[in-house]
Order: sequence, then C-alpha cells, then structure tokens
Amino acid sequence: MSQSLELLLIQFLMPDNDARRQAEEQIKRLAKDPQVVPALAQHLRTAKTPNVRQLAAVLLRKKITGHWAKLSPPLKLLVKQSLIESITMEHSPPVRRASANVVSIIAKYAVPAGEWPDLLPFLFQCSQSAQEDHREVALILFSSLTETIGNAFQPHFADLQALLLKCLQDDTSNRVRIAALKAVGSFLEFTNDGDEVVKFRQFIPSILNVARQCLSSGDEDVAIIAFEIFDELIESPAPLLGDSVKSIVQFSLEVCSSQNLESNTRHQAIQIISWLAKYKYSSLKKYKLVIPILQVMCPLLAESTDSVEDDDLAPDRAAAEVIDTMSLNLSKQVFPPVFEFASLSSQSANPKFREASVTALEHLQPEIMSHYESVLPCILNAIEDASDEVKEKSYYALAAFCEDMGEEILPFLDPLMQKLLAALQNSPRNLQETCMSAIGSVASAAEQAFIPYSERVLELMKSFMVLTNDEDLRSRARATELVGIVAMSAGRVRMEPILPPFMEAAISGFGLEFSELREYTHGFFSNVAEIMDDSFAQYLPHVVPLAFASCNLDDGSAVDIIESDDGNINGFGGVSSDDEAHDEPRVRNISVRTGVLDEKAAATQALGLYALHTKSSYSPYLEETSRILVRHSGYFHEDVRLQAIIALKSIFDCSTCQSSRVKILSLDGPAKAREMLDTVMDIYIKTMTGDDDKEVVAQACTSVAEIIKDYGYAAIEPSCQQLEDDSDMEDDDTEHDEVLMDAVSDILPAFAESMGSHFAPIFANLFEPFDEICESFTPSARSNYGGCLPCRSCSGMGAPIADYVDRVMPLAIKELASSNATNRRNAAFCVGELCKKWWGSTLKYYGDTLRGLFPLFGESEPDDAVRDNAAGAVARMIMAHPQSVPLNQVLPVFLKVLPLKEDREESMAVYSCVYTLVLSSNQTELVNLFAQVVVSPVETPEVKAQVGRAFSHLVSLYGHQMQPLLKCASQRKCFLMSSFSWKAKFREDAKVVSGLDPAAVSTSHSVNALFSFPSILFHESTFAGDAAATPQDNGSQLHKLAECRNCTL
Repeated sequence: MSQSLELLLIQFLMPDNDARRQAEEQIKRLAKDPQVVPALAQHLRTAKTPNVRQLAAVLLRKKITGHWAKLSPPLKLLVKQSLIESITMEHSPPVRRASANVVSIIAKYAVPAGEWPDLLPFLFQCSQSAQEDHREVALILFSSLTETIGNAFQPHFADLQALLLKCLQDDTSNRVRIAALKAVGSFLEFTNDGDEVVKFRQFIPSILNVARQCLSSGDEDVAIIAFEIFDELIESPAPLLGDSVKSIVQFSLEVCSSQNLESNTRHQAIQIISWLAKYKYSSLKKYKLVIPILQVMCPLLAESTDSVEDDDLAPDRAAAEVIDTMSLNLSKQVFPPVFEFASLSSQSANPKFREASVTALEHLQPEIMSHYESVLPCILNAIEDASDEVKEKSYYALAAFCEDMGEEILPFLDPLMQKLLAALQNSPRNLQETCMSAIGSVASAAEQAFIPYSERVLELMKSFMVLTNDEDLRSRARATELVGIVAMSAGRVRMEPILPPFMEAAISGFGLEFSELREYTHGFFSNVAEIMDDSFAQYLPHVVPLAFASCNLDDGSAVDIIESDDGNINGFGGVSSDDEAHDEPRVRNISVRTGVLDEKAAATQALGLYALHTKSSYSPYLEETSRILVRHSGYFHEDVRLQAIIALKSIFDCSTCQSSRVKILSLDGPAKAREMLDTVMDIYIKTMTGDDDKEVVAQACTSVAEIIKDYGYAAIEPSCQQLEDDSDMEDDDTEHDEVLMDAVSDILPAFAESMGSHFAPIFANLFEPFDEICESFTPSARSNYGGCLPCRSCSGMGAPIADYVDRVMPLAIKELASSNATNRRNAAFCVGELCKKWWGSTLKYYGDTLRGLFPLFGESEPDDAVRDNAAGAVARMIMAHPQSVPLNQVLPVFLKVLPLKEDREESMAVYSCVYTLVLSSNQTELVNLFAQVVVSPVETPEVKAQVGRAFSHLVSLYGHQMQPLLKCASQRKCFLMSSFSWKAKFREDAKVVSGLDPAAVSTSHSVNALFSFPSILFHESTFAGDAAATPQDNGSQLHKLAECRNCTL
C-alpha cells in the first residue's frame, strides 16, 4: 500500500483535474483500511516534497479517529514516534503545524487511556528548547490540546502559567510571542476555576505589549487575539482586571481611534469598551475612565464610512452602542459630557457632526427623560436641518426618545406634530419612512391626547397603503404599522367605522411578496384585534390564513459544515468524504433571511393575540394553530420561540370554556382541554430545562405561573412530576440572567400561593441553592432575588416561612442602602411583608428597619417607586404593630411622600393604613391627600372606595373643623370625594341591610340615611374658594351631585 499511496498523493497534487479525480477515488478506497494510518505516517516523514508530507498529515488527521482503536500497540507507537519526529525535525512550518494537529487528535484518545505518558514532558522540554521552531510548535500544541485533553493539564497549571508568561516575554522571537498569545487565549477559555483565572491578571502588560508589536508589524489578526483574551477576562465574574483596566482602556482607545487600521480591528477595540461598560462599569467609574472614553466615542459618531459591506463594523455604529450601554449603567456620569458634545456639534458647519449630535441624543436613555425640556427642542431643530441625513437621524432620535415618554410629551405635542406632518408630506421616500416611525412613537407616548391628530394621520396613510412599486413597499410597511399604532390611541369607537378600507389595503399587501410588509401587517392586525376584542372575529377568516402562510414559509436558513480548517489547502478538502470519518463536523456559518424570520415571529405573535381577544370565535383555527406553535416552540431562532411560548398560553385559554376551566381536573372534564394542557406544559418544561435563551426560559416560567394562578397547582401536578424527575440533570451554565431570575421569582410564589403550606418542603430544598446562586450575582442583582423571593412566597406558603425570617431580614435591611434602585425597592417590599406577616418574629428588627427606610423618604432618593415601596413598608409595620412604631416621628415623614407616585401595587397597603389612622385620630390634614387620590386616573376603584370611607368618617366627626380645608379644595375634588364617600357608605349600608330581617329595617331607611350625608358638603361655603364659581355653577354642581346619587343607587 505504501508505494501505491505515495504515487496517489503525488498524482492528487497534479494540476490535471482528471488525474486528481482518479487519485481521490483510489485514496478513498485505500482509506477504509486501517493500514492506511502507518502508511501515511511513513510518508509524513519520508516524502521528498513538503506538499506531499503536508497532504499525508491532513489525510492522517482525517482518518486517525476511525482507525486508531483498530491499530496494534506497535503500530500506535510507530505513528506517535513519526509525529514527534515530524514536529522536531521538519523544516516546513505548514507540515509541522499539520503534524501538531494530528497529535492533538490522537492525544484525545491516547492520553486519558494512559497510552502516551511521554507527551506532556516532551512538550515542556520542547517549549524550553533553544530552537525557535521547537518553542513555537510546543506552544501551538499546548493551545490545541486544551480543546481535547484540557483536564490533563490541571496538575501542571502553575508550571504552564509560568511557561506562558515567559514565552510572552520572549525577546528573541516574535513567532514565539504570538504562539504564546494564542495559547493564553486557549487556556483562559478552558479554565473555569476563578482562583486560577485570577492569576492571568499578571499577563495583561505582556499581552498588551505583544498586541502593540503585532499592530506595528501589520499582524492585526494576531492583535485581535488580545482583545478576545480581554473579552474572556471582562466577562469572568472573578475580579481579574484591577487597575489593569486603565491600560486596557487606553490601548483600546488608541486602536479604535486609528483610522489606518482595519475596520474589524477597530471594532474589536470598541467592543472591549462596550463589554467594560456592561460588565465592569463600576471600574470605569472608580478609575475615572468615563470622560476619556466619551472623549473618543463621541467624535467617532461623526466618522464617515464609505464601505457598505462593513456597515456592521462601522465605528460610528459601534461607538453609539458604547454610549448606549454606558448610559444604562452610568447615566449620571454619561449625560453631561455627551449632552455637551451634542449641543456643540448641533451648531457645527459639518453635517456629519450635526448628525452625530442627534445620534448622541438618541442613545442617552434613560437619564435623558429627566431632561426632556432641554432635549426635545434640540431634536425639533434638527428636524428642520438642511441635511437629509441629519433629518433622518432626528426622526430616529425622536422615535427612541418619545417611546418612553408619557404625559411629559404633551406640552410639545402640537409643535412636534406640525413639523412631522409637514415633513411627511414634503420629504423623499426614505425620510417619510423614518418620519412615520417618529409619529408612531409620539402617538404611543401621547395616547388619547393624540386623538386630535389621528384623523389627519390616518387620511395621509391611505395613500401610502396602496403603493405597489417595489421601491415604495418599505414606506407602505411603515404606514401599515403606523395605522395600527394610531388605532391603539384612537380606540374602538373611533376606529371601527373607518376600519374596513384599511383592513382591505392591509390584506391586499400580502400579494406583493415583500416580507417586511407582511411582518408589519401582522402587527397591524394584532393591534386591531386588541382594540376590537371579540368584534375582530369578523376578520378571522381573512387574517388567520395569512398568518398560517407566514408561519409555514421556508425561511431560507442555511448551515454550512466544514470538516477541518486545513482541509481545503491546495484542494485537500475533496478527500474528506468517507463513511468511516468520525471527526465531529463544525458549523462554519449560519445564514438566515432575517426578514422572513421577523415575519414568522410577527405572525406567531398575531395568532396568540387573535385567540386571546376573539376567544371562542377562534375555535375553528385551534388545531392548526397548535401544530404551528408546537413546531415554533422548537424553532432555531429565539425570537420565534419566544412568541410561540407566549401564544401557547392564549391558545390553551381559548380551548377551555368557562365551565371547563372549573372541571378541567375532573375525570369527566373535557379531554381536549386536558390534552392541550399536557402538550403546553410539556413544551414549557422542555423549554425551562433545555432552552439556551434566558428570555425564552423566563417567558416559559411566567406562563407556568399564570397557569397555576388560573387553574391551580393540581392542573399541572403531573407535569411538575416530570420536571422533578429531570431535576438531576447537570447544568454547567454559571450565568444567571436577571430576566430569567425575575421569572423564577414569579413562578415560585405562584406555586406557594396554590400549594399553601404543602410548598414548604419544596421551598426548603430550593432556599439553599437559590441563596448560593444569589451570592454569584453582581450586587445590583443579589437582593432582587435573595431578599424578595422568600417574602413573595410567604403570603401563599403561610407559617413555614417564619423559619427563614432571621436569615432574610438582615439581608433585606442591608440592601435598603444599596446603590441599585431595584434592590432598594425590593428590599423595602421584603421588610414590609415580613413585618406584616410575622410581626412577632420581626419586632426585634423594627428599629433597624425604620432607620434603614428613613433615607428612602428624603430628597436624596431619586426613584419614586423606591419611595412608594418604603411607604408601603412603613404602612405594613404600623398595621402589624403600631405600638412599636414612634408615630409622632414617623407619620410626618410618611404622609409627606403621599400620594403614591408610581407603584400602585402599594396603594391598598398605604391607604388602608391611612384609613386606620383616620378612624383612630383627628387627622384632618389628610383631606388634601384624599383629594389627590380620588382624582388620580391610575388608582383603582377599591383604593378610592377606601379613601371614601375614611373621608366620610372624617367629615362625620370633624365637619366644622374641616370647613377651612374644604374651602381651599377645588369644586372637582369636593365633587369626587363626595361621590366616593356616598358610594362607600352605600356599599356598607347595603351590606348591613342584606344581613337583617326585612321587617327590621327597610331599604328606604338605608337610602334616607345615605341622603342625610353631612350638609357641609353642600354648603355654599364649600365652593366659596373657587373664584370662578358662580351661583349658577354651584347649582349646576349640586345638580351633578344629585345625579351622582341616582347613579350610585
């Protein structure tokens, strides 16, 4: 075989294609015989030309896995000796590297089996050789062997680190330094031990030195390895960087500022800054690196890029992402310098800097929201810029900015809409598209205040929604999206009469074969379904088949597999097709037509919303929808999987009528509903245990929690048994995403609520692991789950949670002083709930708790939600054990922050406490607070009724003392307080009457008592404080009150 094989190898390298093809076929036949391995090893050493020796090594690498176990020990020894000789004696670098690749493959099997004990000593000896070639190939092998036998290096890790550091500092060979750099990257990627990883901190100066040398010599690809190493160090939870972060930032800023470097190299440098801003932002703040970074990033926003194909690597786009990330984590430090840059650049004669100005504003969320009075005028000016590019950026900035605004936009609404509508009618197509996006964000923020502009906007959209030219279809898609957004603001009453032509135009757009238009149209249909609710059923026969068609599209996903990274050298890749080749293939790249992917996600979402809003009318489509959602729950892209997981809950709800919800657990319950529940739960559990996207897993957890709340734990108990059986699976993922943990902290309380005290054994098993997980979190996430989860479980679980009070309370009290607002908010909720439920166990913590809560009431607390939760905590403490609260000190502070500003879930606790205080004391100064609560559009009727009862009690006891307060109140507030007082009293009287014998008390007696409500509310002096009120107005107001009585009754 040896002689014929050598001839075939030579023939394979000939330029004649026919000769090559014949050689390849014969080599394939010979390669099925295990004896091909020693034959190739011989030619690796003896062939006269390097090309033939390299080809022998490549073929040996491909065939060794399938044949190694079949070789006798002498032949194995012969092969290993040939490889060692090739590595140490071969003069051709490509042949040496090819031989090293074979060693790496054989070591994967031979080293663990104890068949190659001399390999590691040989490599250590080689790495210290005086010959540059030997040192280089040893480092190459160290690097590749980490992928196959990394665990074998563990006992030698300290020696390896010393060796790698020495080679990084090798001042005689650039090749050795580069090989050492690659080896460091491989070892760092393999190492998970935090203590071992920390030791790499001392490598950073040498890594930076090698990277700089590579950049100066033009080896940018090698320098990129340094950034990959820094990436690993940054993402590690271990404290690796220390003050080295300053050197890394300085080097990265030098690289990203160098316009003579390749775009990919600069992008890698900017990406390092972005990772630091995401994972190590406290270090940027500590070492005062925020300003130096922004001084480089902001000017990069104005850098022009000529290459369209490198758009994703463009420095302006990457710099914008850095500013965006820094704004999220360091908003207070980032806003002033970036806003200063934007203000100065907006006056520049260079349109690129004016464009950069608007881009900078676009990426200043969330801090920018508190400066809207300064920012919006800047964007308004940019809308009228002479440059179309600046205008386009201004629309993007406006869309991003208005997206998170609420009523703050109202003072600017009219000038904004006037300019946007004018621009929409007088701009080229590309600007019209972005202008429509901006109008959509304005409409979402303004909500019903947008109604005066809705008619004109909808009229303008009609002409866009009938465009059919290819170059206009993107504008048609944006117009369709905008109509859906405006419809949400306008509401059903205004939209229903004018909806048919828009629906017809949207449906007709599906014949134009434009994926983005179909995607946005599914979103439009979803919005219409939401406002029309069950009346949308009339459109189901038209829109559901369109969603099915989009879901069943071939999305064009393609996966290319490559068998080896050296397989195509001189055409060697053609030899790889062999049935016995067992090398694991590697994915080279995945390409997806993302437009179709987005269309599938939108269609999947639409199906769930159709079912949610049309309910039983959707029944004819349930079977096909279920098949699609089951398929999409395992889709390769997380966006589609996420929408499928959300929609499955709606489809299940739709499949169960109201009566079957009650009987779903019974033996005679509907079989289809039970089958559907089993299918849905099976998918959710598979997602929770196997999906690699944390947001998808989080949604599965949330959906399970909703099912538990709707149907009870017993409905899903069989499925939970399956989850318990799978609970011993290994999980090597040490990252615990906050989105996922948010969902987990929803699902566990849902279990507790449904199972009651039976949840205690489960909670006992979860508490310790959960506590350990929380310890691995960043400080910003730790108490979010470690403190809040137990108290959220306590209300449903009952008494067993008392065993954890002494462990949770100190943690929660400590986190009241956290630098993270979410931590403070959750900690305040936690201490309040624990004090409310187990005041006996928490009395000893009352003093520390009140001291911890006090700063949250002051002006130094910037977050309204935190202040609301602090008020809720104090309210619960007072209600639980008022004797332990110094009311004379606490109440002034407590009342000063009311009414609540943001977290309405605290309303019942807070105002119930206020109600109790009113009943027990003369707190007439609460009238103004009550007035603010009853006029609030966001408080619930239940809260307002509670306030009404308290107000009624106050008036009945202290009516004359309250006259001055009522004189100062507006007519509207007096009217509403009176209304809610009547409603509250009527409900109470009705409850009393309903419990008495009809002969004992008549309904008219209760009604008469209601109409005898203290006359102070109708006294002329009540409205005397309103200067604009006339006697006629007062009479009209009394007439309204009388009408309110009738309505109430």
